[in-house]
Amino acid sequence: MPFIKTGFAGLYLFEPLVFEDERGFFFESYNETVFRKNDIAASFIQDNQSFSRYGVIRGLHYQQEPYAQSKLVRVLQGNILDVVVDLRKGSPGFGKSLSIELSAANKKQLFIPKGFAHGFSVLSETAEVLYKCDNPYNKESEGGIIYNDPSLKIDWRIPSNKAIISSKDLQLPAFADCKNNFEFKG
Repeated sequence: MPFIKTGFAGLYLFEPLVFEDERGFFFESYNETVFRKNDIAASFIQDNQSFSRYGVIRGLHYQQEPYAQSKLVRVLQGNILDVVVDLRKGSPGFGKSLSIELSAANKKQLFIPKGFAHGFSVLSETAEVLYKCDNPYNKESEGGIIYNDPSLKIDWRIPSNKAIISSKDLQLPAFADCKNNFEFKG
């Protein structure tokens, strides 16, 4: 199972080995032993699944310590632009973002370690997204950054007149004003 470095410490693109024939395909979407051999030691305890329509932008969300979450994100149907922002103070990538297209067709997955804000936009008519988490949701520790923060310069690949954003996400602060307690641990 190949893991591709992204330029951010601990953030990996995972491309599973897919076996295809006339019947369809098969692949291991997650194998704890293989992940651990590649220094990814998250113990996933919860799966979350969402369904969204074209133009939906979810995020940018995170949970602060001690409830911070590592995530393994994949798309079951459709395609999305998955976006992360490094919030770890002292990290070489602090304040920088990464965007990558994940789809049911390409079967790529993104492993997001603790210390990143996460969001996605739906590029297809609809999309179903599944992500594993290593910590449960905790309302008191949730945080976020407004999706269109000009300092982040994220291109969500959705025209502004087609964007669908929750009222809660529209209330999120700018990157410079977001509160978090993440420190880069080299």
